[in-house]
Amino acid sequence: MEHLARRLGLRTDPTIFFVSAGVTIVFVIALVLFPEGIGDAFAAGRSWIVTNLGWFFILGVNVWLGFLIWAAVSRHGHIRLGPKGERPEYSNLSWFTMLFAGGIGTVLMFWGVAEPISHFSSPPLPGVEAYTEEAARDAISIAIYHLGLHTWAIFTLPGLAFAYFINRYDLPVRVSSVFYPLLREGIHGPVGKAIDIVAILGTLFGVAVSLGLGSSQIAAGLDALFGTGDGTVVQVAILTVLTLVAIGSIVAGLDKGVKLLSNLNIGMAVALMVFVLVTGSTLFLLRGLVETFGLYFENLPRLAFWNDMLANENPGNDDWGWQGSWTVFYWAWTVTWSPFIGLFVARISRGRTIREFVFGVLGAPSLFTLVWFAIFGWQAMEFDGIGLAAREALGDSAGQISAAVADSIPLAMFAFFEHFPFTPVVQGLAVVIVAIFFATSSDSASLVVDMLCTGTPNPGPTHQRVFWGAAEGLVAAMLIVLAGEAGLTALQQVITVVGLPIFILCSMMIPSLIRGFAQEDIDHVNVGTRPELDSFARSGADDAGS
Repeated sequence: MEHLARRLGLRTDPTIFFVSAGVTIVFVIALVLFPEGIGDAFAAGRSWIVTNLGWFFILGVNVWLGFLIWAAVSRHGHIRLGPKGERPEYSNLSWFTMLFAGGIGTVLMFWGVAEPISHFSSPPLPGVEAYTEEAARDAISIAIYHLGLHTWAIFTLPGLAFAYFINRYDLPVRVSSVFYPLLREGIHGPVGKAIDIVAILGTLFGVAVSLGLGSSQIAAGLDALFGTGDGTVVQVAILTVLTLVAIGSIVAGLDKGVKLLSNLNIGMAVALMVFVLVTGSTLFLLRGLVETFGLYFENLPRLAFWNDMLANENPGNDDWGWQGSWTVFYWAWTVTWSPFIGLFVARISRGRTIREFVFGVLGAPSLFTLVWFAIFGWQAMEFDGIGLAAREALGDSAGQISAAVADSIPLAMFAFFEHFPFTPVVQGLAVVIVAIFFATSSDSASLVVDMLCTGTPNPGPTHQRVFWGAAEGLVAAMLIVLAGEAGLTALQQVITVVGLPIFILCSMMIPSLIRGFAQEDIDHVNVGTRPELDSFARSGADDAGS
């Protein structure tokens, strides 16, 4: 494989690169040939996981969040994630926009209206009636819970581990480096390579699902604007164009490509949010924005530990409950992104302290998410009518957005904008925002996968980076064209199954970080200095001797 890598002009670990690429190709071919069989097998796996281990995911994310807060406020919070005297490479604004646009920007555009409306029209909590004030409050709280602090804890934990061990110890830019205190030199052997391959595959599959969601939403928007239809041909055309945009950004690099697209996209998203606030029910939304803060933190303890434990206690109810279809799937899906987002955030966070890193990565995107849902979610529910009197006053227009969500989730945002002035212009802007979020997620993922293969923060050869960008678009396109809906459904099942080992890997980052922090105390390292790796080696020798 080394000879082949040299002939192809690659600068990579041949085993990691070729095994990851080979498994991806074999999986896609198998999915195309046997979509239903693979879908059934992974559906059974997903059912078993969410039924028997759903509690593990829900408890685990809470433990992650608690550990991160402890790390930030503890005496270790002042440790700088880089060499002595190094300062952050990017301004706070650019840092925020890059980590956010490369993270869940596409998901917010997709679910910003759809999720609150879904919970509003079909309340998950027992005893709550649809379209009531109680249902509206719960809907906002649940939506923010799913995409607020807990989602960003899933990104922040691996991000902190990567930033600490890679930026501070100059270990290779790979997921396996995080486990140096536990594996020692084993990170360079078969176990370390297996960890990196799983991380690459999880990233590719996780991004592929998001690309499928993004392309379906863009297709729905173009159909609403121009009547182009939202079938396979349209979605593949969208994937092709946006993959080319992502590849162009990949070639330009992190500073010119990803940073430019991220800043542009966040600016347009904020403009769209302000437009909704100003042209919608402004006073109602401002009051709702203030109230949403209280609702979120009031309901967070209940939602964070809710397991839907009684879902299977009712006779005839043989599914695994609402939580299995929503929260557990969210956490399993999100964790497949965590190596990608974590390494990306670590790369752009070099020079920041642990305290700055944790509170910045947890706080800023979560705050933006709360404001986004407070504006889009409350406005959508008001359009549908909150309470019986409001719905009677609205007449035939009541429940229109709920009906659109029930018919096609990708249409939710565009049905929402039909209630605003300049509808075609605003819907067109929404399509552009989704498209750029799509591109920034793709190019960020491609750059990170390339780092995982090269083991360095420096970009690999252009054609090597382009390969990963093209591979992401090709996987999504082949699933749409050749496997259709069965392929996308099967991939979603795969992500839940793949999410379990990645979740376990990320959980093991906590003891690894604790051991790293403990070594800082042993060596009496001053703030901003870099501990030497031989301290870990000495510790390992002592362990062996004992």
